[in-house]
Order: sequence, then structure tokens, then C-alpha cells
Amino acid sequence: MAEQGYSSPKILYPDWQQEYQAALLELDPQKLLGRIADAEAAIFKRFQIISRSPNHEAERHAIEDALASLRTLKTEILAFLIGKRSSHAAAG
Repeated sequence: MAEQGYSSPKILYPDWQQEYQAALLELDPQKLLGRIADAEAAIFKRFQIISRSPNHEAERHAIEDALASLRTLKTEILAFLIGKRSSHAAAG
């Protein structure tokens, strides 16, 4: 039975959202950049397909939002990793 109060995110665009959600949920910094790269590749592939059609405006907006989130995630994880290295160097 599903836990009350919890629902998994709805996947409207399975061509790329599964990879995107995997990146958002990845806790291992070593795996995170790979997950982000996988999500970006899936998004780019899908964007190439839908860019030829005017019927995908909602998905294009979702892609823009997802890419902005991935950029922020990359910036934050890279800042974290750089800060972690700096603190190790200062301690050593």
C-alpha cells in the first residue's frame, strides 16, 4: 500500500523526464554530474524532435524549466565540490 501524503511526480514527458528526475534525486555527488549529463542529452534529443512542430509549446516550456534547474544544480554541486577541495587543502 502506498504511504499516505506521498505521491511520485507525474511524468508527462517520458522521453526525458525520467532522466531529469533521476538527476534531481541523485544524492551521490560522484554520480550526479553523470545523471545531469544524461538528462541534458535526453532533453536535447527530444527538443530536436519537437522543435520542428508548433504543437509542443507546453513541453518546450517544461524543457526550459528543466534546463534552468539542471544549470542551477550543476552550479551548486560544482561550488560544493570546489569548496570541499578548498577546505581539504586548507586543513592539510
